[in-house]
Amino acid sequence: MDVDLIFKIAGVGIIVAVINQVLHRAGRDEYAMMTTLAGIIIVLSMIIGEISDLFSTVKSVFGL
Repeated sequence: MDVDLIFKIAGVGIIVAVINQVLHRAGRDEYAMMTTLAGIIIVLSMIIGEISDLFSTVKSVFGL
């Protein structure tokens, strides 16, 4: 696992949190929720490769 991936996820989280707070304070709660969901989707798409590698490693360890 790469340390850069952790920093990228943290960066996305910080950006989404700031945008969420700005939109929430402006009374745009719907857009704030959509921003949060978009952030979750971005992070999941970033870690999908790592999850695939994890399942491959588990398969090779147990001989499945």
